[in-house]
Amino acid sequence: MAIGIWISLIGYFALMIAIGVYAMRKSTSSSEEYMLGGRNLSPKVAALSAGASDMSGWLLLGLPGALFVAGLGAGWIGIGLLVGALFNWILVAPRLREQTVHYGNAITIPSFLANRFPTKALSLRTVSAIVIVIFFTVYTASGLVAGGKLFESAFAGIFNMGGMSDYSMGIVITLGIVLVYTVVGGFLAVSMTDFVQGCIMMLALVIMPAVVLFGEGGGGFAQASQTLNEVDPTFLSWTEGLTLVGWLSAVTWGLGYFGQPHIIVRFMAIRTLEEVPTARNIGMGWMTISLIGALSLGVFGRAYAVRNGMTVDDPETIFILLSDLLFHPLVTGFLYAALLAAVMSTISSQLLVSSSSLTEDFYRLFLRKEASEKECVSVGRVSVVLVGLVAAVIASDPDSQVLSLVSNAWAGFGAAFGPLILLSLMWPRTNGAGALAGMITGAATVMTWIALGWNSSFLGGPGVYEIIPGFILAWIAIMVVSSVTSDAGEHRPITN
Repeated sequence: MAIGIWISLIGYFALMIAIGVYAMRKSTSSSEEYMLGGRNLSPKVAALSAGASDMSGWLLLGLPGALFVAGLGAGWIGIGLLVGALFNWILVAPRLREQTVHYGNAITIPSFLANRFPTKALSLRTVSAIVIVIFFTVYTASGLVAGGKLFESAFAGIFNMGGMSDYSMGIVITLGIVLVYTVVGGFLAVSMTDFVQGCIMMLALVIMPAVVLFGEGGGGFAQASQTLNEVDPTFLSWTEGLTLVGWLSAVTWGLGYFGQPHIIVRFMAIRTLEEVPTARNIGMGWMTISLIGALSLGVFGRAYAVRNGMTVDDPETIFILLSDLLFHPLVTGFLYAALLAAVMSTISSQLLVSSSSLTEDFYRLFLRKEASEKECVSVGRVSVVLVGLVAAVIASDPDSQVLSLVSNAWAGFGAAFGPLILLSLMWPRTNGAGALAGMITGAATVMTWIALGWNSSFLGGPGVYEIIPGFILAWIAIMVVSSVTSDAGEHRPITN
């Protein structure tokens, strides 16, 4: 293993830890600071933090892998996400930033829902916290799988000693670094590292497709198109062979944005309401560039592999294989750091949101109502470690698929919280009974759909992505139950 790669990676790890130490000195004196950065994020940090914590390892592994296998038809996932993110910034961001402050200065999604619907406060906090911890543990596991795959593919044989495989060591190192800066520095550390990681990810997704396409062995657009058409005449078509169900299952990924706690919590932390549009523009620009890069990597990576006789056993590792093949070790190390950045930015955000729910919505609510701010920060740090360890156990299977794990967790959050967040912010008739019914219906539908295998095959045809029935049924449940039950004693959303 070239020393240049290790120089780049060690430098990256050191930077992440240094940011954690800086954040510890600046913003960990209270629960609001540790879990929400004191609501003092600048637009650029909030925007890239939301984007980087959103995209995770699937941006450099899962999405390019899907394009590598299926062609441009799989790119509808990216388009759906882009549209969903834009509407999330427009509909949710300004309202959530304003209303979480208005309703008791809530610092977690469960506490906001409890304050918004006081008649069902305890039930909402409990159920939403359970949903967050369960789905985020699975989601965190998907990131650790990506870290394990990096070490297994890139460092084969280096760590395979003493009974611990390269894959297992990858999980240990990835989780270890994340735990250090997250436990030490809290939300500010996570957000600042997300900003740096977002910049690294975007740069990598600009460099890699350009070199794959125009570097030695690439052949340019014309040659790549010819190669792909010879392999599969439908590979470069957005619609050929795509069913309506398949298209809906791809674009409806965008619905998940409205219910992702690790993303929308960034909206709550933006410095002022007036800075939300600036953050939106920065975030959407970053996301557009990054998604185009990921789509290009999958498509042109397939052309490069065919032209040069590359064997790709696992399509989700195409980024890793090309990084090692095409670049100087120092640049390869930087690209590996980009992949770890994608993984770590999401893991750290998920761990912190899970920790916040365990601390504020379990420990402080049921065990120690009089707990001091210092005690809550300590409990939050312990919770980060515990959730991380459980996720590592789930990720221990090296055959796990990153995109599959992400899709399950994404759908779970999107269905459980998406309709509820939208309606609680925008529909005055929403009440606590409806909120609780919608959350339970959405989560239960997703888990049932997955358990029955209907996301793989439905009524003898192609599978239907579980977020579709989950989102629809949760929306209906909220509106129906809210309409037939009393809303006496409930707060109404702020209207401007």
